[in-house]
Amino acid sequence: MSGERLTSVEIQFLQEALSADYRVSNIRLREGEYQYDLARTIASFHAELRFPDVKEIIRRLYDEQKTNDIQFIRKIQTILKKMEKSNILRILPKKNPWELQRYALSSFKFQDVDKNLLILAADQQIKEMQDLLHSLLIRQEATVLGPRNLIRICILAVIVGASYTATVWSLIQPVIDPLIFTVAFGFAVACSVMLGKILSQK
Repeated sequence: MSGERLTSVEIQFLQEALSADYRVSNIRLREGEYQYDLARTIASFHAELRFPDVKEIIRRLYDEQKTNDIQFIRKIQTILKKMEKSNILRILPKKNPWELQRYALSSFKFQDVDKNLLILAADQQIKEMQDLLHSLLIRQEATVLGPRNLIRICILAVIVGASYTATVWSLIQPVIDPLIFTVAFGFAVACSVMLGKILSQK
């Protein structure tokens, strides 16, 4: 599986494809034809939670040498565009302008123009992909929320310490300033409550 993080769009596309029923297509999806092979290859990338560009598809389906053949790449891109118009594929937004377009299946089950059924992943495989996606999302959330919560905890702890110090300082003065005491004590209580909520989630 790719070490890259999945974006929210990629996660959404993958979840929709995994939960989708048969999609009706107006092109043929017969074994031996380009669109059949391309759909199967893209499905193999999705099993790894990856979204391939045209060169990655060609490399896996044919060989490295074909990825240097500009005419062949254009031919495959034309077929992929036709597959997108036929509701088989979706084109993902580019992360960077210079990157090649990447592709996502709209489903793992299709009915082609001749009423033939194409199943790119059995129910058990779909379940395995859903479990894999779920565990990846948990890991991604842990890596994002962990450092963020740690920063919040540190900031709140500093504010709580400073607020309680200001509260105590205002109390030991010869003349107690009610404004300083109230503001400092209010900050200390509010931040303590927020800190408690964050710590209770961990």
